[in-house]
Amino acid sequence: MTALAVLPPGADDTQLVRRAREGDLSAFEALVSRYRDQVVRVATRIVGRDEAEDVAQDALLRAFHSLPSFRGEAPFRSWLLRIVHNMSIDARNRRTPIPIDVDDGVSADVPDSPRPASMLEQHERSDRMALKIRELKPEHRAVLVLRDLEGMAYDDIARITETPIGSVKGRLHRARKELIEALRNNTYDWELPR
Repeated sequence: MTALAVLPPGADDTQLVRRAREGDLSAFEALVSRYRDQVVRVATRIVGRDEAEDVAQDALLRAFHSLPSFRGEAPFRSWLLRIVHNMSIDARNRRTPIPIDVDDGVSADVPDSPRPASMLEQHERSDRMALKIRELKPEHRAVLVLRDLEGMAYDDIARITETPIGSVKGRLHRARKELIEALRNNTYDWELPR
């Protein structure tokens, strides 16, 4: 493969994929640069921070080697996130149960100049929320992360998870219900009505 000289400014995914297929490594690097943060976030939410970088790297490598099979029926982003989703689920299923590290990078909005006590409390709440999310069933967690945390559309989630839209909506409903119930079990932390 040879790297071609210059990428057009504002190149869209279709152009970058075409050029990457033709051997332009800089085009694939541009795609990686565009989506790397989202790839890592999705992997983190499914497998946790300790494994997320490895899963993300493997997913990006698989995407690179699978570019010839990309048909363009779905946006590149959806295709890439489906690879990340599947590899994350596979990695989670392969591992043996280990104690959960609750700090997976979930952050909450904090005022500009918070007091140390409120910062600590907010950090602890974020940790507990991350733990509760990671305790959800993998198929529920995946749709919750993609919809509520990544803001993706239902049809994109359906493509990524290879699940009918109706099932995506059902899983999201059950995930939200599971999460609310888990949080209600700690009402002193979350102040949710019973």
